[in-house]
Amino acid sequence: MTPPLPPEAAPVSAGAPGEPGDAWIDALPQAVLLTRAGVVTRVNASAVRLWGVPQERASGRPVLEVVRRHTLETLLERGGELELEVTGRTLRCTATRSGEYTALIVEDVTDYRRREAELREATAVLSHEFRTPVAALRGVLEALEYDMPRDLSQNFVRQGLQETERLARLVEDLAVGFRPTRARTLPLAEAFTRAERLLKADLEARGAAVTFGGDHLVRADPDKLLQVLLNLIENALKYGPAGQHVEVVTAERGTWVEVSVLDQGTPIPDTENLFRAHTRGRAATGQGSGMGLYIVRSIVQGWGGQAWAERRGDTNAFCFTLPGVGGLGL
Repeated sequence: MTPPLPPEAAPVSAGAPGEPGDAWIDALPQAVLLTRAGVVTRVNASAVRLWGVPQERASGRPVLEVVRRHTLETLLERGGELELEVTGRTLRCTATRSGEYTALIVEDVTDYRRREAELREATAVLSHEFRTPVAALRGVLEALEYDMPRDLSQNFVRQGLQETERLARLVEDLAVGFRPTRARTLPLAEAFTRAERLLKADLEARGAAVTFGGDHLVRADPDKLLQVLLNLIENALKYGPAGQHVEVVTAERGTWVEVSVLDQGTPIPDTENLFRAHTRGRAATGQGSGMGLYIVRSIVQGWGGQAWAERRGDTNAFCFTLPGVGGLGL
């Protein structure tokens, strides 16, 4: 038989609930259950809310009758730590034992685990977003290795500076999140021109072409809008037939402007799932993060728009909406 702990080693007596020296335990956000020889001696206010058993009913009962989980009963017997998923919540349970005295501390870490998941997702998003400007900078630096007319070299330098600025803004996004933060009024043609320039080498290599539709005044973050366009056009080039013609069409939809990227690929059976994180189409080949369309939808929803895909005649249409300015086309 285990001898009783000396007074200096025994747990601090919880006393009767409501006593002045006992207030601290009820103020704890963690659920705390104290036992002696397998019998509950004290539950704090958070534990009462968690297990629905008030102190007057819990006191003197076997542990299992209060916690109603054999895993927690075993944890109290052995000591240690584990995590449980209970009704959509993640609970971190820690048990400490000293002779016949034990304490079970249960902390709700749901929000902490959610933030961890968001951080992993954010890392994947950033990795995907950095890819385009880094590739553009590599192309600029490779071109500048060769002798060329001054006007042409200056044009490459301007492109490099523009992409460097874009990288700097992405770095700032690490602190402020991924919602558009620099919205301004701009003509769609401005974004179309930037996208066309950045895609030029890829289009030439594929023997493909892209045409852009009518211009409209919109309200958006220029870099985020460019990212959406690049992701959709690159997606069309990747999954459509070689040498195809990709068409970007625009239309006014009340106070919104709809932009659709049309490709000549085969019909897609499940378009909704394509917008989920880490999801790629069945025909996907080579390496890819499966984040492109997820990023598109995240950005578009950030400015209040919608992003979707549908079949239009013989083409796949990947569409999004963004706020128009006064409903005026140009």
